[in-house]
Amino acid sequence: MVFKRQPGPLGVGGPTVDTVLDAGAVRPGGTLSGRVELAGGTDGHDVEQVVLELVARVETAPGEPGDGEPGSGEPGDGAGVVAFGRYPVGGAFRLAAGERREVPFSVRLPWETPVTELRGRPLGLALGVRAEPAAGGDGDRSDPAPLRVAPLPAQEAVLEAFEQLGFGLRSAALEHGRIGGTGQRLPFRQEIGLTPSARYAHQLDEIELTFLAVPDALEVVLETDKRGGPSSGGGHDALSRFTVPHTGPAGPQDWDDLVDGWIRESVEHRESYDCHAVFGHESPAPSPPSTPSASSTEL
Repeated sequence: MVFKRQPGPLGVGGPTVDTVLDAGAVRPGGTLSGRVELAGGTDGHDVEQVVLELVARVETAPGEPGDGEPGSGEPGDGAGVVAFGRYPVGGAFRLAAGERREVPFSVRLPWETPVTELRGRPLGLALGVRAEPAAGGDGDRSDPAPLRVAPLPAQEAVLEAFEQLGFGLRSAALEHGRIGGTGQRLPFRQEIGLTPSARYAHQLDEIELTFLAVPDALEVVLETDKRGGPSSGGGHDALSRFTVPHTGPAGPQDWDDLVDGWIRESVEHRESYDCHAVFGHESPAPSPPSTPSASSTEL
């Protein structure tokens, strides 16, 4: 999934604008740098301000917001472009006819910024950065420059632990809405679907994993899609939450043991819809609905 990208015009005969990011992936909470390139048109323009905007293509339900840009999905058709960060990066200036100007920027990504790749392999998500210069009263924007986001060390360690425990990567998606009872700030969340290991195959259809990072810790939300028993008439989902410092588990416990404990606790609470665990301590938290996913691949 990608954004359409081409320099954006600011009105007939007006300047064009393009967003260029420095090479390489950035981590959540890290510094994103690059430049906004403007080229004057046939007439001079007064640029009032240059604003940088972070955007994501998010799966939406009917009636949920999205800006409905051409090629991005109209609101309610299952996909829409959602902005999740705005940064003023340039003040007012006069752009003469035919003049070329660059506006460098360096901004910090939100800690909840979704991960778009794992070990350099794309996960099929579309994040972008676009510039919005107010020029001569126009509000046009550049098309988004693709944004690559690599996992934090703790996020990568959790995913590697799932792999070591025999789980596989099934899907990755951005879903509109917040998880109740968490400190989630963005209007959408990333869900990573994992197929169960042989040990849990008779109990689980899949685990959906969501990371909610803050400066000093990582909240991990596990939504377990359960296999229904003969008397249940079907499966149901259970939600569990765990928090770990970015430095990892304390004491002799390693990541594999920690994640295995999370899985076992989630399975043990399969009849509960409001399991909230922080290193094993529970408090209520509501459960969101489950999300369908595609065929399985290895992590």
